[in-house]
Amino acid sequence: MTTQSTPPGTGPVEQLMRHDRSIVLGSLFLIILVSVWYTVAGIGMNMTAVDMTRMAGPIGEPMQMGGAPVWDLSYAVLIFLMWWVMMIAMMTPSAAPAVLLFTALKRAGTQREKASRFSLCFLAGYLIAWGLFSFGATIAQWVLEQIELSDGPMMTIRGRSFAGFVLVAAGAYQLTSLKTACLRHCQNPARFLAAHNRPGGYGAFRTGALHGLYCLGCCWALMALLFVGGIMNLYWIAGIAIYVALEKLMPWTRWLVPATGVALITAGVWLIATS
Repeated sequence: MTTQSTPPGTGPVEQLMRHDRSIVLGSLFLIILVSVWYTVAGIGMNMTAVDMTRMAGPIGEPMQMGGAPVWDLSYAVLIFLMWWVMMIAMMTPSAAPAVLLFTALKRAGTQREKASRFSLCFLAGYLIAWGLFSFGATIAQWVLEQIELSDGPMMTIRGRSFAGFVLVAAGAYQLTSLKTACLRHCQNPARFLAAHNRPGGYGAFRTGALHGLYCLGCCWALMALLFVGGIMNLYWIAGIAIYVALEKLMPWTRWLVPATGVALITAGVWLIATS
């Protein structure tokens, strides 16, 4: 009697893992697609991000566009959503490996039938952490406009000296031990999940939120550069998103982070010296 063997990768467990992977990847792609489209469309502003990018002036010298916007509750909510949707568009791609690894980990556990649901809880926690950053960025934008260090209509810093100071501060943070520690967690999701994985939907949300906080600690200074280049400037949005992905997904390029820090400090000093 001959026994018919199952080809590798075609068993029920492998099929379920591919099913989970398809669900998670499809959800990630949809989230990225919608957030990118909404960002380019202007997130409810009077102009699209394409228009804002086209009208962007030199650093610290925004184009004059009339009176400052009125900061009422509806405008504050709109600015918060603008920041949060941008963060979702910029950070979700680099978080995809951690989400997929989390899915595989849950599939190997005792509640494997809920792996996809737990992965979405993990992603929700991650994005909530960046929602906290977006809330802080909204407050920072309001403060900067009130003290006239930021142009309201163009949403970018006024003054080359202050723009240079932000560049120097962001560059200096690249060289700190806190940046290094947070980046290490982002670069090694397997080690992070081994240490912080928790059971259940709430545990998945908590783990995702913690991963998001480490990611926030790694990247918040880079996101502050949007104040320099223009919050709705697509070149700066895309450039920072690509750089963040390189930092996370290419851990062997240890020279990248300190080199970027030195470059930002140099550019900031040059702006201050020539202002």
